[in-house]
Amino acid sequence: MRKIILILLFALLLPAGYAADWNDLLRNGLDDWKILGEGIWRLRSDGVVTAYFPSREKQWWGDRQSIPTKELVERSTQQSWLYTRSDYAEFDLHLEYWVNTPGNSGISIRDPSQAKWGISSPPDFTKTPSKLGYEIQINSEYSDRWSTGSIYGFARAREGLQVVGEWNSLNIESREDAIRVYVNGVMASEHTGDPKRPKTGPIGLQLHDMHSFVMFRNIWILEY
Repeated sequence: MRKIILILLFALLLPAGYAADWNDLLRNGLDDWKILGEGIWRLRSDGVVTAYFPSREKQWWGDRQSIPTKELVERSTQQSWLYTRSDYAEFDLHLEYWVNTPGNSGISIRDPSQAKWGISSPPDFTKTPSKLGYEIQINSEYSDRWSTGSIYGFARAREGLQVVGEWNSLNIESREDAIRVYVNGVMASEHTGDPKRPKTGPIGLQLHDMHSFVMFRNIWILEY
């Protein structure tokens, strides 16, 4: 019943005539997605996707004194991603997210690498999704100059659109000649994109590092 109510409320937010054309990317649970890296991704009974690293269960971080510094740094910066099995070209994407504070996450689009170098140990930050495709930044008081809604490396978002510690909405418009991002219904950033980068690709949800905990819900897409 709760999921039906959420779907109806979401439909009310869409332009007239569009609701029937939007597809729920969680309609089959996580079967349409791939878990990449060592993060733990779960879909709860209330439709919320949660993501965190095993250290939160195993208290790995509490044993850091016995772990070599190099390995500690590598584990601390290694990413995990949840990627769609399908590729998308021109679309509108809607989702809602929650991230711990300080915390970091993001949404990748058009990434041909499937986050291969972000989940590697150690990560190669010259080839992460934001360098090969595009990453829409999610940042909750994390020490990063790219605020939530930024098209990482291309366009900085307007400040103050995100509510810290609360659920926030993120909408991404992917077009042949533009990418536009909205945070809580307000345009945060836009860019024409890099002509050398792909026009199509999967959609990814990021677990940025072992200190971050993220949740996503109401992940809907409208293809053109």
